[in-house]
Amino acid sequence: MTNLSRRAALRGVLAGSAVSVALPFLDCFLNTNGTALAATGAPLPNRFGTWFWGCGMNPGFWEPKQVGANYEMPELLKALAPYRKNVTVFSGLKTFLDGNPLVPHSSGARGVLIAAAGKEPDPSIDVLVADAIGSTTRFRSIEVSTTSYASHTQSRRSPSVINSSETSPLALYQRLFGAEFQDPNAADFTPDPKVMVRKSVLSAIKDQRDRLNTMVGAADKARIDEYFTSLRQIEQEMELQLSKPAPLDACTKPGEPAANALTGGTDIEIGTATHKLFAKLMAHAIACDQTRVINVSFSDGPSSLRRNGVATTHHIYTHEEQIDEKLGYQPHAHEFERLVIEAFAALPEALSSIKEGDGTLLDRTLVMLNSECGLAKHHSLDNIPVFLVGGAGGRIKTGYHLASLGDPVSRVGLTVQQAFGMPINTWGHGSLRTSRPFTELLV
Repeated sequence: MTNLSRRAALRGVLAGSAVSVALPFLDCFLNTNGTALAATGAPLPNRFGTWFWGCGMNPGFWEPKQVGANYEMPELLKALAPYRKNVTVFSGLKTFLDGNPLVPHSSGARGVLIAAAGKEPDPSIDVLVADAIGSTTRFRSIEVSTTSYASHTQSRRSPSVINSSETSPLALYQRLFGAEFQDPNAADFTPDPKVMVRKSVLSAIKDQRDRLNTMVGAADKARIDEYFTSLRQIEQEMELQLSKPAPLDACTKPGEPAANALTGGTDIEIGTATHKLFAKLMAHAIACDQTRVINVSFSDGPSSLRRNGVATTHHIYTHEEQIDEKLGYQPHAHEFERLVIEAFAALPEALSSIKEGDGTLLDRTLVMLNSECGLAKHHSLDNIPVFLVGGAGGRIKTGYHLASLGDPVSRVGLTVQQAFGMPINTWGHGSLRTSRPFTELLV
């Protein structure tokens, strides 16, 4: 079959005027393996995501009994059974404090996402990966929270620069697919004059910004650099908006959420419905290469989730509910853990529903799913649940249970970074510093 350019069109003459009709995306626009665009040879991109919930999981109910491949999905993960071959489970990992005080519902998450237990100014892993793979997308990353609180985010460039979460599916839709969205598969492209004006305004202050950097000391220069990091990202976003995007076969514009669509909240039923809307929008954003990194906060660290009509929160149950002697766990807290995983399942469902090249978006995405503690009743930093879901374009093996009793949880983050081809051999601080990725997973 002849390879055609995605820009190919049917051309003719109508009433003396030239006309053209764009073609739909066809298989012949891809190479024979379905892994790259035939016209440019550009590989289909890989993506990364994080997904966080607070208050951990009951030990013994989320860890598979079998180690290695072909494990049986444990009780609390049953909602992920359709994606078992895409799910890798890590058990026995912990965060070390190295003399730092325990900050309940925070220290464990820092160990997973920053590989530090103290106040080190390092960025979270999603920022590191976004800097590596997200420089050519309109948005370097997208953050969402299902709780209505923009501050519920685990993504940060430094302790003072966090990436706030979007809390409304409708607002996220308008941000991603509103007036400034450029359809990569459209036949025509016209730069938005409003974007051109905004870019000109930012360009006008560049010389002043550079001059200011020569007039201040090292500490102020660092603060200025942090401040202007977001501006540089905006400049990059606008530069991309002024250029015709490359065509993408998987890209379709989703329907706009209803104006009265549910917007997050601490009721887990509403949060679950909100997350389902977010999952669909993020999957389409990835397919249209608006971003290659997504971050979801399903709850805050001290989980304030509650059942509809019930005042007691998940967090309170983990501390005050008695352990049922017959069941071996706190029934209400256990139920929240099950519902959290059921809510998460909407994301792999949305990613796997969109075909791209020779696979699906789930095949080309790697999502790191984690909480901030093991047994929340004791704020335990032992056996913190961490999962990887998706294949990162074949860069990582999937469908394993890896049990590593007492190993630093930072091993997962190092593995992720190496899977994305980042030139890093060691990551973290203190006892969380590791040079031991899970090499059995790396391809």
